[in-house]
Amino acid sequence: MKIAATSPSFSKNRTLQNEIRKYFPDAKLNLEGVRFNKEELIDFIKDADGVILGLEPFDEDIIKQCPNVKMVSKYGVGLNNIDLEACKRNHIAIGWTGGVNKRSVSEMTLGYMLMLARNLYITSNQLKNGTWNKSGGFQLSGKTIGIIGVGHIGKDLVQLLKPFECKILVNDIIDQDNYYKKNNLTETTKDEIYKKSDFITIHTPFNETTKNMINKETLSLMKSSAYVINSARGGIVNENDLKFALKNNIIAGAAIDAYVKEPPTDEELLSLPNLICTPHIGGNAKEAVEAMGMSAIKHLVEFFKV
Repeated sequence: MKIAATSPSFSKNRTLQNEIRKYFPDAKLNLEGVRFNKEELIDFIKDADGVILGLEPFDEDIIKQCPNVKMVSKYGVGLNNIDLEACKRNHIAIGWTGGVNKRSVSEMTLGYMLMLARNLYITSNQLKNGTWNKSGGFQLSGKTIGIIGVGHIGKDLVQLLKPFECKILVNDIIDQDNYYKKNNLTETTKDEIYKKSDFITIHTPFNETTKNMINKETLSLMKSSAYVINSARGGIVNENDLKFALKNNIIAGAAIDAYVKEPPTDEELLSLPNLICTPHIGGNAKEAVEAMGMSAIKHLVEFFKV
């Protein structure tokens, strides 16, 4: 049975290397850390029966050129890079477990909030350049947090925020009234979240309904003291509109972990002092990498009955 794993973080993890080779001794791993373009991806997986897929797009054209693939096991939680309908038409099974890296992402999101609130990021960078700025920001405790997307990660963030006694506004496409009442959350519209929140954090999938959801219009609704956080997917925040808002003090700051193009190339955006930008590491805490990898391996083992 031929297995190929495309993700560098999966492939380089010793624990996952040992685990996959228990079941698939000849598994092909991306040990060079290549970020595959389409042609390179096809060449890497063309002979595989099963694929452990990271963030690479997997569509009809790739499927046609990789006829042996019978299963795609997702390393991670987002399925937006996989053409699910094309997989269904071509009888390719999908292995996926929701929420497997939720604590990794929710902890980082809380970390962003604390860094932005207490002015840790800006003053740290200033001190490295010789500026002694004693501005300590404000406490996160008691502030209004807007969470758009109350799935696995959104719910885990709610738990982490409890000691801070924040007012939490929520919005999701799924009716979760009992959960909201139990956790003292206020369900409201996105516009109300934009207008009232000190922090707006996004935890939705990327699709046509969420594409450019944070844009010039929605940013203009926010308080000038507000902060936007996207630790979900690139494309949910319009990067050009965010850059305009940050440069013109329409909002106070932002933290971004995912980008339309990765790695991002807009140096002007990345260099803004009121933007925390990280290289899509939200789900990459050591514990999350291993949990996601073990889950991906488990789906292959069950599917191929090895």
